[in-house]
Amino acid sequence: MAAFDYIALDAKGKERKGVIEGDSARAIRQQLRDKGLMPLEITESKKKAQARKSSKGGGFQFSQLVQRGISATELALLTRQLATLIQAALPLDETLAAVANQSEKPRIKSMLYAIRSRVLEGHPLATGLSDYPKVFPELYRATVDAGEQSGHLDTVLERLADYTESQQEIQGKVRQALIYPAFLSLFAVSIVVFMMTSIVPQVVSVFEDTGQQLPGLTLSLIAMSDFVVDYGMFMLVIVIAAVIGFQVLLTRPAFVLKYHMFLFRLPLISRLVRGLNAALFTRTFSILTGSGVNVIEAMKISAKVVANLPMREAILKATDRVREGTGIKNALDQSKLFPPMTLQLIASGENSGKLEEMLERAAVQLEREQVTLIAYIVGIMEPVIILAMGILVLLIVLGILLPIFDMNSLVK
Repeated sequence: MAAFDYIALDAKGKERKGVIEGDSARAIRQQLRDKGLMPLEITESKKKAQARKSSKGGGFQFSQLVQRGISATELALLTRQLATLIQAALPLDETLAAVANQSEKPRIKSMLYAIRSRVLEGHPLATGLSDYPKVFPELYRATVDAGEQSGHLDTVLERLADYTESQQEIQGKVRQALIYPAFLSLFAVSIVVFMMTSIVPQVVSVFEDTGQQLPGLTLSLIAMSDFVVDYGMFMLVIVIAAVIGFQVLLTRPAFVLKYHMFLFRLPLISRLVRGLNAALFTRTFSILTGSGVNVIEAMKISAKVVANLPMREAILKATDRVREGTGIKNALDQSKLFPPMTLQLIASGENSGKLEEMLERAAVQLEREQVTLIAYIVGIMEPVIILAMGILVLLIVLGILLPIFDMNSLVK
């Protein structure tokens, strides 16, 4: 029995979409007719997944821009449901069907039914997950594969659920911390643009008609106002083009490598980049080693979740050194890119035989440090933005008031 995505019309002519299981497209059409629906389109979910997977070949395609996975919240909930039902000794195919039925989103339901079809065909769960790489990253699939091979899939899924929930919590804290500075920046820019395009031209035009010699600050204010009015839209287009161009450049490894190296030269940003990527590495490494993946393979997979290219290359080089017999701590230390405390915890884990536990401890410590550092950076940004906004508004007000003071002195 396979899963099918359908589009049908109800008795009122309203379009309905959903997922339903059946032996064939013909059987699905009959089921829809029995429900009073007029089938328009029937597509097997598995074929859609395989089509998405095969479309990745042949270079970059526009469709890759619109392909999307699911949110961290949805992935965490999905993983927790799977772990709970499997721990309750429910068969895997029934577990997938139960989680699919609980989901209110057709896209997730279709995906889970397609994965269930693969499982019913005799494929491992990891194979079914590989049809949806945008949803289940390599870390997720490799961990599930190790859990299936070791016979501890329930424990592995429990670890993954904890991991996805912790990542969701960290992302939520970061987003929450950035909301106020982002709103403040947008508000400040909007106020300045409004004053330069609406208020300043009307007020300054009065002084220009009097033929009065204007102060330098006022003349500069007039010049800036004229520039914003005449070329504001052009500058906005340039900014948007620059952002798009930067995004395009980030698809080129050579540029990304230089950009990531540049980030290491920035005082606070370098600490943040180093800490976040080291936390991802140690957390992933801990999950994989605890799931039975050998150290060499675990390091390879962990390197792929690290976004910073110099640190990723350092991990891959360290993997080769570990394969040759070097300790993990010494292999990583040669790059000088990883926090010393993290390396000390890894060395302690190697020496005591508790590598997984020490990696977990290092990840927790790094994640706490990064949340604190982000809060510190945001705490600095807020007064700086307010101060900059105050200075700009003060200059605009002075540029308007100085000619008024000059007129009062002439009258006296």
